[in-house]
Amino acid sequence: MNHNKRILSLFLVFLLSSFSYLMAQQVETTNTSSDSLAHQNDSLNRALLQDYKSRLMEMDSIRRLDSIRQVKLEEQLASLKTTDNLKKEEIQKQLADIQQREIDRIAREKAKVDSLRSVATAYPIIGVLNDTIFSLYARLGSFTPKDRANNISARIQILYDDDFMNPDSLYIAISENYRDIMYQDKIIMSVTETDAIWNNASIDEVAQDYLQRIQASIKNARIEKSLPRLLTRIGLVILTIVVLVLMIYGVNKLFKWLTKYINEKKKQWFKNLKYRDYTYLSAEQEIKLVSKLFNFLRWVTIIVLLFLVIPIIFSIFPFTRGWADMLFGMIWKPVRKMLFSFWNYLPNLFTILIIYIVFKYLVRLIRYFFKEIESGKLKISGFHKDWALPTFTIIRVLLYAFAFIMIFPYLPGSDSPIFKGVSVFLGLLVSLGSSSAIANMVAGLVITYMRPFAIGDRIKINDISGDVIEKTMLVTRLKTITNEEITIPNSAILTGNTINYSRFEKDPGLILSTIATIAYDVPWKKAHEMLIEAGLRCKDVLRKPKPYVIQSALNEFYASYKIHVYINDAKLQLKVLSELHGHIQDVCNENGIELILPHYMAHRSAQNMVINPDYKPKDHKSPAFDVNVNIEDKSDGKSKSK
Repeated sequence: MNHNKRILSLFLVFLLSSFSYLMAQQVETTNTSSDSLAHQNDSLNRALLQDYKSRLMEMDSIRRLDSIRQVKLEEQLASLKTTDNLKKEEIQKQLADIQQREIDRIAREKAKVDSLRSVATAYPIIGVLNDTIFSLYARLGSFTPKDRANNISARIQILYDDDFMNPDSLYIAISENYRDIMYQDKIIMSVTETDAIWNNASIDEVAQDYLQRIQASIKNARIEKSLPRLLTRIGLVILTIVVLVLMIYGVNKLFKWLTKYINEKKKQWFKNLKYRDYTYLSAEQEIKLVSKLFNFLRWVTIIVLLFLVIPIIFSIFPFTRGWADMLFGMIWKPVRKMLFSFWNYLPNLFTILIIYIVFKYLVRLIRYFFKEIESGKLKISGFHKDWALPTFTIIRVLLYAFAFIMIFPYLPGSDSPIFKGVSVFLGLLVSLGSSSAIANMVAGLVITYMRPFAIGDRIKINDISGDVIEKTMLVTRLKTITNEEITIPNSAILTGNTINYSRFEKDPGLILSTIATIAYDVPWKKAHEMLIEAGLRCKDVLRKPKPYVIQSALNEFYASYKIHVYINDAKLQLKVLSELHGHIQDVCNENGIELILPHYMAHRSAQNMVINPDYKPKDHKSPAFDVNVNIEDKSDGKSKSK
């Protein structure tokens, strides 16, 4: 009795867990899949129907103008006298043209809708019982078909929740371009001319059909969820569970009786299974094996009963119908797939077995052959008996490897891309199993995540400058300014310093600098202005940010000024620096100022200034030489200067 209670409790736990799991699974699957699919389908609708929407808006505006014009023409026609026949014919002709344009417009809309039927997505209107009442294809104003379907479904649920609402009180309100399905003063949905075209019917027919479907859905939901129907279904569920419990009780009683009967007959039916003096299966072990087999069959029978009864229980309530198939499929489909896979794999299994047996006895034969050599019974000229065991070991490994190669195509999943990918990856690891290669691969992976540079960047690694043309897991390749390709191992990059000139070349810009040495007799403000002007004369130098100058040093005979300019292309460094140096010379020459360098210090008091002669003033006169000669007067031992 306790055993049956345990079975019943397990069944109830299983039923409740299955119910809760399926509820959560269905809600999650429905929400996730419907939201994702709806999002994709809605995107597809927007892409496909965007042109159609613009065409509808254009045609709708034309139709409105035609309607206004038609009303005016009809008023004019009514106001004409009976004698104005020519004027009447003209107005009637214009009215006929308007009617013909309306016919053509509807025909074009139908043709466009027909072309979209195969690709457009229908969005269902969901009733209270999660049933599809009808579907929508067209948008309404700014509302997509999905938005319309969700809003209408929510309004139908609100109508159902109103206990005093009579479905027969729904009615259709007629307007110029729409048919509104209403309850009291609330609009449940609007039917447009486009909806009618999608349904190949008139707008009144579609509105009436939608009205009847909504009424039928609400009435059916109230009947299905009524208290008598609910009580009836609960009674059927209880009855089904009682029948299932009685069946499980009967199965347990049956197997219990079989086990008892076998125990009574065990001395007659079970004997020890021996081979010579070895007992490989005793009578007690046989009884235990049969008992386990009966227990297994008992549980299989109970599980079969559960899967036969659960669909009946779930089919009683409308919102649980179809869950039994889902639950049954979650277990039966993998089992069926395994059984079919095993059945289809049997020929390969027999092939593997034959290969294994052949190589097994081949290895035994070769072992016997080398055992004879090792024992000295078999002698081969030039082959020492000490070589027998090592040679056998090598041959055995080769045979096993060859056997594995033959068996490999028959292994399950050997043709799958994943299996092949793993095999290739293992082979790649073996082939690149050196420490330097692994170090370069790890360094390449680290460099990838560090992002110190990208393809096309101008960088400097240690003393090597160039543009990055290729990055691999093992090496990085640079192209220098002299069109040389340099390959650098990734491990060397990771352990050294890397300068990236291109990282900030756009914002705020790469800064280039050079030093000019000018004498102290030139005011420092004047020197700053000249150097900034030289920088602005370079066409590739940015005007914003503006070049700037700092005094980097005050030397013995001159001051050092460092000019900084901005560029937005790192590949122009040498070109801009060369141009900057030239403009510095030009500006200094134009202002009559010489650049002071240590090699020119000896000429500062000479006749010529160290500047370009073309920039010297016209009235410039070279100073005279200042020579001092010391003459020693030996008469009085004193020196005199002249």
